[in-house]
Amino acid sequence: MTLACKSLVLKVASRTLCRDLEWTVKPGEVWGVLGPNGSGKTTLLNVLAGLAQPEGGSIAIDGQPLAAMNAITRARAIGVLPQHEESEFWGTALEYVSLGCFPHAPAWLGWQRDDEAVAQTALNQVGLADFAGRRYATLSGGERQRVRMAQLLAQSPRYWLLDEPLQHLDLRYQIQMLDLMAALARDKQQCRGVIVVLHDVLWPARVCTHALLLDGSGSVHSGAAREILTQANLEALFGCALQPAGDKPQAGFVPAL
Repeated sequence: MTLACKSLVLKVASRTLCRDLEWTVKPGEVWGVLGPNGSGKTTLLNVLAGLAQPEGGSIAIDGQPLAAMNAITRARAIGVLPQHEESEFWGTALEYVSLGCFPHAPAWLGWQRDDEAVAQTALNQVGLADFAGRRYATLSGGERQRVRMAQLLAQSPRYWLLDEPLQHLDLRYQIQMLDLMAALARDKQQCRGVIVVLHDVLWPARVCTHALLLDGSGSVHSGAAREILTQANLEALFGCALQPAGDKPQAGFVPAL
């Protein structure tokens, strides 16, 4: 069971963002994707989700070509937390989360009564049990972000593609979100893999088992987090001096003062 890229090429206009990527994500792994602005992180997630086409190469999920999957099969395999929502949602937080259940509904039934319980459980997991009846449009940015994560919990895909999931969250909820990602991957019964785009170099070492670095010129570095998330690699990637945030391996880095 894997999400596998073979000879993947990503381009935007005339720029090659990723060249001949050979990459495999397995259940139990949390992959941190890091790189400067415009390096192709969101493009990579969109291609992995089937929302955009690569310039070259192929993607397979559990041995099945992504391009051959219908929308329902793909939605059961892959869940996406995008950076931005393109439209406003009119309903409640519970109704928003319930949308995540649709990939698992029989085509002739659509929404089912049990979906409400699934959605409520998902809201409980992100600490928003009492927000079920609130209109989604009235929520703060951080509350919306947690509700969006709850929708993915209701969807329960095998592979989670999270594009900057910590945005809008205060420190407490950033930590909770990171711990939730780690718990998702550790759950051996569910066999899930997580790919997460992060900007803050403080956090990846806390939660990521592996890392993939995009420098925007086509080069990619990937491997175990302890080998990739080094001070030298991250300073070269972001072009600024860093210093360790602590003396523990999972402490991460902060900008040097």
